[in-house]
Amino acid sequence: MTFKNKVIWITGASSGIGKGLALELSKLDCKLILSSRNKEQLQKVQESCKNPENIKLLPFDLAHYANMVQVTDDALKLFERIDILINNGGISQRSPIIETSIDVDKKLMEIDYLGTVALSKALLPHFVANQSGQYVVVSSLMGKFSSPLRSAYCGAKHALHGFFDALRLEHDKDNIKVTMICPGFVNTDVARNALTADGSKQGYQDDMTENGLQVDIFVKRMLNAIRKEKYEAYIGKFEKFGVFVKRLSPRLLHKLILRSKVK
Repeated sequence: MTFKNKVIWITGASSGIGKGLALELSKLDCKLILSSRNKEQLQKVQESCKNPENIKLLPFDLAHYANMVQVTDDALKLFERIDILINNGGISQRSPIIETSIDVDKKLMEIDYLGTVALSKALLPHFVANQSGQYVVVSSLMGKFSSPLRSAYCGAKHALHGFFDALRLEHDKDNIKVTMICPGFVNTDVARNALTADGSKQGYQDDMTENGLQVDIFVKRMLNAIRKEKYEAYIGKFEKFGVFVKRLSPRLLHKLILRSKVK
C-alpha cells in the first residue's frame, strides 16, 4: 500500500504522535484532515507542515461521541472521500485502583473507546460503499497486557482490540483493513496529561516515558506498519517483548512487571 493520493484523517493531531504523523505525512503526496479539541494548536501544526494547502482542520471532542455522524459528514465534505482513518486521539491515567473515582474510568471509556468506536462506525458506510478503507487504531502495549496505576487506560485499550478484531472479520469481504498500533513508551506529553484518581491531570513526566522512543522514530515505524497493512504492530524498546512473554507465561510477565517497578 502507498500513501500517494490518499486522504488521511488523523485524530489527536495537535501534539505528540498525531502531530508527528501530520509532519511526516505532509511530505508525501497525500491530503490530510487534522482533528483534536484544540483549534489553535491544530493551526500551528498545519503551519509547521509541508504543503499546508493539502491540509484541512476539523476540531471536535471525542468525548461527545453522540455527534460523530455529523463530524464524519463534515469530514467527508472537505475532500469528498476518506481513505484512511488514524484513530490516535485519547488520554491516559495514573492512579491506584482503590483510589480512582469511577468517573475517571467512565471518562477514559468515553474518550479512548466509545469516541473512537462511534467515529469509526460513522465512517464505516463510506468505506463499505467504496469497498475500500483502512482503520489505524493507536492502542498501546497496555491493550495487550497491563501494568500498575493504569487500570482505566488498560481497560479501554483492551476493549479497542475486541471491537476492531470483530470489525476486521465482519468487513474482510468489503476490503476494509484494520491496523492496531501498540506503542510502548514514547516521549510525548501523555504522562503529563494523564488523569489521576480525582480526574485532575498528573502534570509531570515520568522517567520511562521520558526515556521512551522519540516521536519521529516511532512515527516512521508506525507508517511502515500501516503501509504493510499489518494486523498489529508492537513499537517500543524492551517493553514490547512483554507481549511475547505473556503468551509464554502470564505468571512470568506478572513477576517481571512487579520487579520493574513501573510508575
